[in-house]
Amino acid sequence: MRILVTGNMGYVGPNVVRQLRLAFPDAILVGLDMGYFANVLTDAAILPECRLDEQYFADVRRPPASALQNLDAIVHLAAISNDPMGREFEQVTFEVNHRATVALAAAAKTAGTSRFVFASSCSVYGAAGDEPRTEHATVAPLTAYAKSKILAEQDLARLADERFQVTCLRFATACGMSERLRLDLVVNDFVAAAVATKQIRILSDGTPWRPLIHIRDMARAIEWALRRDRSATEPLTINVGDDNWNFQVRDLAKAVSEVMPGVDIVINSEARPDARSYRVSFEQFRRLAPSHQPQERLHETIGELAEGLQRMRFGDENFRQSKFIRLNVLSELRAHGLLDAALAWTPQAAAR
Repeated sequence: MRILVTGNMGYVGPNVVRQLRLAFPDAILVGLDMGYFANVLTDAAILPECRLDEQYFADVRRPPASALQNLDAIVHLAAISNDPMGREFEQVTFEVNHRATVALAAAAKTAGTSRFVFASSCSVYGAAGDEPRTEHATVAPLTAYAKSKILAEQDLARLADERFQVTCLRFATACGMSERLRLDLVVNDFVAAAVATKQIRILSDGTPWRPLIHIRDMARAIEWALRRDRSATEPLTINVGDDNWNFQVRDLAKAVSEVMPGVDIVINSEARPDARSYRVSFEQFRRLAPSHQPQERLHETIGELAEGLQRMRFGDENFRQSKFIRLNVLSELRAHGLLDAALAWTPQAAAR
């Protein structure tokens, strides 16, 4: 079995590669990544890519033909991965997250790949209110990131047939410690603030709903998608998470303060409500993937993050201007002339 993991050098990728190495010990695991965040290592005992058999440093918009040869499956994580980056690089977001995703899948299908697992997002539900959204609910994407994900889902579905199985995993908001940590995610941000300043500032009124999932549980779901019955030829789009992990933002802050006593919570009571608010139903995932259900718990996740940050001697009160915020990394690379406006590496980068 030969599996290509795109975007393997991001926040989620190291855990996915570890899970696949354990689940498929005889598989040939191949990575493909631009390497934007290669040097943002956090609490890593080894270079995560050591778990791979091959690593391509390449643009998913222009993947080397050799990377697509003799593949059994692709796990497609590569993306412009959040709303702030989507606002800053809107056209690139659609180019990478939508058009390049579909082009990659089409090329892989032509080359004989039989499975395509796409990391989508529950953010496609947008302003959804308090009623849990099923996969049949109307989507209301509010941002370039969310819109690009739903467009990719729709076009990938058209490629699915008896030779090419498509699984779109609508993940809840990721959290948890990683060998390439991000702090531009709600739980990770709150824990970092608690460690560095003993205070959590909620910029909204605290009422928006967010479904969450630990990155290890994301990896388990991807393993399930790779094990799906090959006779299932219809495209599958499925919410991935746990019904008990739907939280209001203010309750997430409270959970952090429960794990880390002495942390103050400040809510901006005058803030306008965040339009991005959605609860999600994970009943279908519970029914179809009973042996790959989420195993992590929120308080333990918070504690693990706090311990990881403390091991790193983390104490940066200005961490939102640090390399742990993905947009900051891209902006710095742009400022040094290493990335162009399309977020492609420049000749100057090759010369460094």
